Amino acid sequence: MQDHTIERIQQNPKFQELVRKKSGLSWLLSFVMLVIYYGFILVIAFSPATLGQSLSGGVTTIGIPIGIMIILSVFVITGIYVRRANTEFDQLTREVVEDAKK
Repeated sequence: MQDHTIERIQQNPKFQELVRKKSGLSWLLSFVMLVIYYGFILVIAFSPATLGQSLSGGVTTIGIPIGIMIILSVFVITGIYVRRANTEFDQLTREVVEDAKK
């Protein structure tokens, strides 16, 4: 790409909005995942008996469904990002590309 085209794109308010929204969402979802993951690790470190309690008197502990929920939370967080990317972010990207072609 030519330098003046790159500068025009970077100065486009829609491009700046796209960068701001993508960055904000990425940081938010990263923070949520870190809280979930490190919260689980902290419970393991400081109160292992909590996750080691039996669910129904058998060998399955509370930690197993919680661990599964943590894994599923990754899919949910990814789905949230993909949904926003396929709707809002793609629309802004198309607008930026159209403005750059002018």
